[in-house]
Amino acid sequence: MSTATPRPARPVNRRILSLWFPRLAAERLLRLEPALEDSPLAVVGELGNLRQITSLTHAASARGLSRGQALAEALTLCPDLITRPHDPTREAQGLGALRRWAGRFSPWVAEEGLESLMIDLTGCAHLFGGEEALFAQVHDDCADLGLSVRAGIADTPGAAWALARYAGGGGLAQPRSGDAIDQEARATRSRAEKRHWVRSGPAPTPRTGAGSIARISPPGGLRQSLAPLPIAALRVAPDTAAGLARLGLRRIGDLIGMPRAGLARRFGQDLVRRLDQALGVEPEPISPAGAPLHFAVRLTLPDPIGLEADILAGLDRLLPPLCDKLRARGRGARRLRLEMIRAEGGTQAIEIGLARPADRPDSLRPLFELKLGGIDAGFGFDVLRLVAAVTEPLHATEHKGGWAVAEEARADRSAGQALDDLIARIGARVGLDRITREHPADSHVPEKTQSTQAAAYSAPAPDWPAHTRPRPLTLFRPEPVTAPDAPDVPAHFRWRGRVFETQAAHGPERIAPEWWLDDPNWRSGVRDYWRVATTGGQRIWLFYAHGGAMSGGWFAQGDFG
Repeated sequence: MSTATPRPARPVNRRILSLWFPRLAAERLLRLEPALEDSPLAVVGELGNLRQITSLTHAASARGLSRGQALAEALTLCPDLITRPHDPTREAQGLGALRRWAGRFSPWVAEEGLESLMIDLTGCAHLFGGEEALFAQVHDDCADLGLSVRAGIADTPGAAWALARYAGGGGLAQPRSGDAIDQEARATRSRAEKRHWVRSGPAPTPRTGAGSIARISPPGGLRQSLAPLPIAALRVAPDTAAGLARLGLRRIGDLIGMPRAGLARRFGQDLVRRLDQALGVEPEPISPAGAPLHFAVRLTLPDPIGLEADILAGLDRLLPPLCDKLRARGRGARRLRLEMIRAEGGTQAIEIGLARPADRPDSLRPLFELKLGGIDAGFGFDVLRLVAAVTEPLHATEHKGGWAVAEEARADRSAGQALDDLIARIGARVGLDRITREHPADSHVPEKTQSTQAAAYSAPAPDWPAHTRPRPLTLFRPEPVTAPDAPDVPAHFRWRGRVFETQAAHGPERIAPEWWLDDPNWRSGVRDYWRVATTGGQRIWLFYAHGGAMSGGWFAQGDFG
């Protein structure tokens, strides 16, 4: 009996979709301010002392403006230009929302910069009717969102990136600013033109041609798809592209057949690496962003409430499920926010912070109760929402050893928990950032022997190092003392408008400045410190500076009380 030899599985071609949103920052503002749709709008950022355009709308592009243009020049060309400041945080949040939207096409989505997404479509395109249908769906979704997009599909991330930015309707795409309307994909461009021309007359006829198909590289066709594109499509530095252009090498096809060693010697390894990544010779992984942890619960009420007792009753229903979610993920809440939505509109919110992560309702409820006094309920709240805004890993504690050891560890833990609860309660009144604790620092300079840290975000200080010489109870900045300019302890000296008589002195303790730092306070050179007791009962910490970059003399820096 013969057995059939199993045929090896055919390797699956990797397929990558690159999405570029060249107007993301400006079009995000249009969604917030629709009245500006027909006005020239630009987002302005600062590069050193130069203010330049980082993003602009179609109306601004039609007035001759471009990305990277100086703001002064742009205002000369377009005096009625409307500008908004560059907000990287908000723009990153917008791209994060687009990353979650792109998850409908593939679970493998990564952000690239502030305007681009990279999606691994391997094994996913057939769910949408093929790559061309998926390509059209992407552009239709973006057009409905009011976003301009350029996309490319290829076997490698580098090739997809190049096709999205430089592929045209047929032929070489010149490396322009990236904001010209004819550089956008046909599906998005047609809707964008209709959207921007509907108020000023009939919409122009959409362009036809290869359009989006030119930006889809067939499997195994990387060389043919990349060959007509400019060198800049390889993600190399502009100086490298300019240097190659001076040698007559303007397209990627001019580099494909050239020896790698000569290119690397003349233009560096980055050019060769980018070329190999685009052609699939060198792997380029895509690292998708993990879904952010989100802990929130919501309670919708049939009738509005406004009494503190009713709000606390609603909080008692929200805290247990929220804590269950936290424990299920091994997390503890460090900062929570209770949002109370009024029936007539508007939201009141109170926020609490904790000195250590917590996942128990009895640790959280008293802190909210302390802050409910200043709530303005209006006509009442009909929705309560509890959010764990900041969480941290919370690991269970396992006690090992005998019964006595376990009891001791439990006692220490409860004492630490009590201190943290006290810090949280005081922080709910005055703010956690105002509660500090001192930690020892590794320095022989008196004013640097300790550091101030937030009590809620630092552990208690260990045992302080024992000083061979006592230190004053109060330490302040050096204050000049009127005394003879000599290293011997003066019998009389004047300080803070008073004359003191020396009764006893202990010292000297010589302290040298940190030579590896240029501290302005220590430019007076080496110091000799003395503990001086006066006839009036004062004990003052004096030092004599021997002089250096600045003149020396006698100074007071502490009071022993």
